[in-house]
Amino acid sequence: MSALRPDGDVGRVLGGRYRLLTPIGAGASARVYLADDITLRRRVAVKVLHAGLTHDPQFLHRFRAEARSAASLNSPNILGVFDWGHDDVAYLVTEYLGGGSLRSVLDVGHRLSLSQALLVGLEASRGLDYAHSQELVHRDIKPANLLFGEDGRLRIADFGLARAIAEAGWTDEAGSMVGTARYAAPEQARGERVGPAADVFALALSINESVSGEVPFVSDTLVGTLMARAETPFEPHPHLGLLIPVLRGAGALDPNHRPSAAELVASLMSAAFDLPRPAPLPLVGASAAESATLDPTEHGTLHSASVPAPVSPIDETAPARRWPWAMLLAAIVALAAAAVVSAWQADAEAPDLVPVVAGQDRSTAVAELAAFGWELEFVDVREEGTVPDEVVRTNPPPGQELAAGEILQLFVSLGEPLVVVPNTIGLTITDARDRLVASGFTVAEIQEVADEAVAAGLVVDVVTPGGAAELESGAVVVLVVSTGPEDRVIPSIPGSGDLAEAVGQLAELRLTVAEVREFDEEVPAGDIIGYEPSPGAFVAVGTEVVIYVSDGPVPRPVPAVIGLAVDEATNILEGEGFVVVGVQGSPTLPVLATDPPAGEIYARGTEIVIATSLTAD
Repeated sequence: MSALRPDGDVGRVLGGRYRLLTPIGAGASARVYLADDITLRRRVAVKVLHAGLTHDPQFLHRFRAEARSAASLNSPNILGVFDWGHDDVAYLVTEYLGGGSLRSVLDVGHRLSLSQALLVGLEASRGLDYAHSQELVHRDIKPANLLFGEDGRLRIADFGLARAIAEAGWTDEAGSMVGTARYAAPEQARGERVGPAADVFALALSINESVSGEVPFVSDTLVGTLMARAETPFEPHPHLGLLIPVLRGAGALDPNHRPSAAELVASLMSAAFDLPRPAPLPLVGASAAESATLDPTEHGTLHSASVPAPVSPIDETAPARRWPWAMLLAAIVALAAAAVVSAWQADAEAPDLVPVVAGQDRSTAVAELAAFGWELEFVDVREEGTVPDEVVRTNPPPGQELAAGEILQLFVSLGEPLVVVPNTIGLTITDARDRLVASGFTVAEIQEVADEAVAAGLVVDVVTPGGAAELESGAVVVLVVSTGPEDRVIPSIPGSGDLAEAVGQLAELRLTVAEVREFDEEVPAGDIIGYEPSPGAFVAVGTEVVIYVSDGPVPRPVPAVIGLAVDEATNILEGEGFVVVGVQGSPTLPVLATDPPAGEIYARGTEIVIATSLTAD
């Protein structure tokens, strides 16, 4: 897919939804089509990746992760990602922008005025500021990835794609490394970790080129370009005028001395007060310039020298028809440069022998290999007995001939091989520790947590750095051990204390219940007298709680009141808790009997009938 074929895959439907209509751009790693979303009936852009990438499991894994992250970005200055998929080929679906790219503007001879360049930098900085706040780094900021809508608003394209392709170790058919070396930050050239500051540096170079047509530090070889980039401070072109201090800071050699994207926004806003209002950008349009040309910076030919286009900053009031002459002049200069490169290649020296660099760190090896003129391709590996950033081996191996301009692969260690953290959930502390140590890990500490499902003393989890499922041997982990369920609080049943409600609440707390009934002179029968342990106490799950339930007052014998007057007998009976409900016979006569009779045992509240004699003595 390094050349654009007009027929290509036109008419093909990807994912059962996206019909490819016409190619609008191509590079070493992908071809871009204008497409029809037949589900939502809208125009979209579909980037179809090279078939070689489709069969690379490492790339597809990273591609899906990066596409998901890119789709989560929501900024007016970042190209919207709608969908991604994998049929026979991997593809990415984005919004379609008809204004083309900054690359297409520069390739036809246009140069931006300071006001226009400031506007481009301001919108790109805002997009980067948002992405960096989401902890995403672009890694490949360049004019080809700064796209315009037909309204002139800038969007940054290809978030995440550069990283996915780079981690796949992808090279195009000509053997060129993926990524654009002429916009790489010094730390990228040195093989160091890439952060947000690298995006700020690349944007500074892109703004510089948009006005001057020149990209600094470009050499005849990739290694030469990277070495110059790693060691030489960036000085903006004199044409940048008021923007020189801003870009000089953004292009600082040390990434720690560069402004953040948010700070770059503020600096550009301050400079805007001293510049006139920008004229509309001289947009070329995707269909006009990008449908028939291969962008030389779109993941391809990183080792080739850059030929600066003629410098002719646009006057805000100048006619718009000057660009054909600039385009013609650029073509003449490009042809002349091609002739020089061809002559240089014809006079190239004989191939050199690959030296031994295994065991060196990456930066030392790069410095030693710089003089040979080879293109260096870095492949990440993990091998036992190696340390991070150590060169493990080369391809071709030491002693083999390799001509200048050819590729030398450096296999660089990421450290020891990763080991899967074993499953220890539900094991005892001893068993879990033994299993982790056997896998090469170190248990740093043991943390205790309450757990409703795991019994006390058993492992609940293993905490690893970053939550990783795989770690280097020797990595430190933390065991999390259950203390069992949390203690329960004995509840209090309000009011008279409903027994069924109390039993239900205790059962929900996973407590057992024992019911004990006893007489009580004060609590009505059936009501709760109390708990043991008492309400408010903390107890473990499974603890037995005794509920004492009243059977009412203690039963007693009916008093003997025979021969007594009715009033006196009534007072005695009711004084013992019985209830006199009637008198059979004359109430003025003495008591002959009671029903129930005297001496029988009955509960308080039992009803008593008094019987008297029928006649007086």
